[in-house]
Amino acid sequence: MADKPQSGTIFGVPYNFERPSLGRMLSSYWQPGKGMLVKKPFGIGYTLNLASWRSWLVLVVVAALYWQERQGREEAVAEDEGPVEVVVED
Repeated sequence: MADKPQSGTIFGVPYNFERPSLGRMLSSYWQPGKGMLVKKPFGIGYTLNLASWRSWLVLVVVAALYWQERQGREEAVAEDEGPVEVVVED
């Protein structure tokens, strides 16, 4: 039986199933001079390059949206005063 490759691309999407090491994990998330997205150290696809300011902007926007969603949910729970009477006329 032929050995299957541990890393490569399929349909243009990178994959890597080699056993990850701490050094490879750290170096893959911090790549100065590269773009916002870099190949994942383990798995399929891309991940954020934390050396890019654009990645930090994405993380801030995601955190702000998550915070806003949580605030809206808490306000909705606070406004819920109980059952509502609905009248339907024929």
